[in-house]
This record gives sequence, structure tokens and C-alpha cells, in this order.
Amino acid sequence: MSFDEVFQHIISFMKQEPNANYRLIVGTDSQVYQKHTVFVTGIVIFREGKGAWGCIMPVKIKRKYDNLHEKISMETSLTEQVAFLFNDERKNQLIDIVLPYLYRGSSFAMEGHIDVGLGKKSLSRFLAGEMMARIQSIGLEPVVKPESFVASGYANRFTKHPEKYI
Repeated sequence: MSFDEVFQHIISFMKQEPNANYRLIVGTDSQVYQKHTVFVTGIVIFREGKGAWGCIMPVKIKRKYDNLHEKISMETSLTEQVAFLFNDERKNQLIDIVLPYLYRGSSFAMEGHIDVGLGKKSLSRFLAGEMMARIQSIGLEPVVKPESFVASGYANRFTKHPEKYI
């Protein structure tokens, strides 16, 4: 489906219940195979306590990403690219859906989920600050493991059997 179709699904989902709390989340995960690497970016509109709708954008690159920094940086770049599709006009359209209900507690936020952890045992912890700064610089709230479920859970699920999606 095209990005315009994805965006229309998000609008339709939010209009079903405009007086809710929404989080538009973008996150990417990857899986390295013998001769290629599969990256999957998830786009999820999450209605807190009341469901979600999501889709994926898979990309197959014909080389192994053996370097952890390079791989996490590519995941972050793909998240940024998809986030950029939500330009100011589109963001304003989504905000306008919940705006009349703000006094009743509705909200809208955008998050970038990053597949890195901050724990002492996490191999990616030394990359977290850099990737969080990148996500924050484009206007998204950066979220890392274990809360980064769109990258580490949703997108991750689709990297395991890429032949179904690519």
C-alpha cells in the first residue's frame, strides 16, 4: 500500500474514537542473513487501552551488516525516513482530529522506537545516546528497550520470515 493509503488508514482509525490518547510510533528492526540484511520499519497508531493499527515497510539490502553501529544507524535512518513522511501538514491533520477533545483528556504524540537498550548487559547501550539524539532532533520522542515495542517486537516479528513480505 502507498504511504497515502497508510495515512488514510491512520486518519480513519483516529476518527473512530477522536477523544482518546494516541501515539503514532515508527520503529525499525533488522535481521542479518548470510548474504543480505532485512530491515523492517513498523508504523503503528496506538490508541491507549483501546487497540492499535499498524503496517510494515520491509527493505532487503544485499549485504551483511556485521558492524553493530552501522546496523543500528541504518535502522535509525529508516525510522527517520518514514517519520519525515509525516510532514507538518499531515501531523496537523492528525492533531486536528483530537484537538476538540483536549479538554476531555485526549492527546496525540509521536515516538521513534529504537532497538537499543540502556542496561549494563546491552551490547547496544553505547549507541543509545547517539540514536536517541537523532530521533529527538526530528521531533519524535525517542523510546528504547524494553519500551520500544514497535522496533523490538512488532517489526522484529517480520524480520524472521522476510520471504513472505519482500
